Amino acid sequence: MGARSYATHDDVDLVVIGSGPGGYVGAIKASQLGMKTVCIEKNATLGGTCLNVGCIPSKALLNNSHYYHMAHSGDLASRGIECGDVKLNLEKMMGEKSKAVGALTGGIKMLFKGNKVAHLEGHGKITGPNQVSVLGPNGEVTEVVNTKNIMIATGSEVTPFPGIEVDEETIVSSTGALSLKEVPEKMIVIGAGVIGVELGSVWSRLGSQVTAVEFMGHVGGMGIDMDMSKQFQRIMTKQGIKFKLNTKVTGAKKEGGKITVSVESVKDGKVEDMVADVLLVCVGRRPYTQNLGLEELGIELDNRGRVPVNSRFQSVLPNVYAIGDCIAGPMLAHKAEDEAIISAEGMVGGPVHIDYNCVPSVVYTHPELAWVGKSEEDLKSEGVEYSVGKFPFAANSRAKCNNETDGLVKILGDKHTDRLLGAHIIGPGAGEMINEAALAMEYGASCEDIARVCHAHPTCSEAFREANLAAWSGKAINNM
Repeated sequence: MGARSYATHDDVDLVVIGSGPGGYVGAIKASQLGMKTVCIEKNATLGGTCLNVGCIPSKALLNNSHYYHMAHSGDLASRGIECGDVKLNLEKMMGEKSKAVGALTGGIKMLFKGNKVAHLEGHGKITGPNQVSVLGPNGEVTEVVNTKNIMIATGSEVTPFPGIEVDEETIVSSTGALSLKEVPEKMIVIGAGVIGVELGSVWSRLGSQVTAVEFMGHVGGMGIDMDMSKQFQRIMTKQGIKFKLNTKVTGAKKEGGKITVSVESVKDGKVEDMVADVLLVCVGRRPYTQNLGLEELGIELDNRGRVPVNSRFQSVLPNVYAIGDCIAGPMLAHKAEDEAIISAEGMVGGPVHIDYNCVPSVVYTHPELAWVGKSEEDLKSEGVEYSVGKFPFAANSRAKCNNETDGLVKILGDKHTDRLLGAHIIGPGAGEMINEAALAMEYGASCEDIARVCHAHPTCSEAFREANLAAWSGKAINNM
């Protein structure tokens, strides 16, 4: 027998496959709970999609493009800040984005070290009920880890669009859209969900003419309240983004340095050709569950390629767990983090509970859009009687001072018990404010409970209090 060319790690309590927001958090939590933990990551840097080519770089670009837009559009001049000739240095802006990514991915490395999590680089493949092999770039086994438990935290990847080949230069996914070398004169975005609107917003602010083509009849993706979706679309249109709703893309071809995109109306079948310099394909994400050795173990995937799990995040093999984007539920980093923590706690005998109704969603445009809990459509379909409280930021003193008055807070409360059922916010700092709603809902608060909590003045979050006051009593104080 030839000598083995790989190292063996024996008696490990947990192997986590993937180091995204779910994987790295799960690995750290498990180690804190006393488990000997190994995390396997196929990429050179830790942090997964979110930190490297997702949430983090996109937020850096959203933030800095907003500053540029304030200066370039005359917003700062209207506030008495005259800048003279404002120029965009895209290379420098991209450098700032990379700096943030580098600091955070390096931070995970430090956290692993501090929490005694072993990090192995390579593709993690389950080669037995209690064994994970690490594969090198050519598919060769470099290490084998024997373990009591396995956590699949492999996340998701960009869903390809049939018939459109992504080259990440002129036909790009969200990954390529975060690293364009110049501002395209015209950009077409396929999909007006969260990612499409955020990235479309970045390039629109930097000077591109952006048109988003969406198959559904609304913007903002799944779960959004339709009333808020309409308001959000109106604000985004005012900022210069064009929307073609109820429209499907039938093909795209490169011609003379441009891209011709063929679209068709879902309603009347009208066909149209649109021309752009860059085409951004944002039709969602799909679970990354290939080549993990699942089929060989008898773990069958569902019809969307996800790992089926029970309420403790166990697959059909009770020591193989799965969390995050590769199981059912919204593909959100914070949802993956929560699942990772509670599944690790479950491994050592702790209670396992998560209320998906209290998982917030945020669109990081300007103004931000955020929601948690039920939409009006949800409550109508469930036959729940509810009351609505609304408060516009135009009537909020802090928003007025900051000249950021677009948007509103909309609260849905149970008509009979006054329990807070849903909160929907378009406005300044909506992504921060929504966490107050999530906390209130986790504790089963009523709209009156929130209305009676003293909120600092002047703050934008007073609008949240006022909307709850309106939902409970029928009337806000500072709005007619």
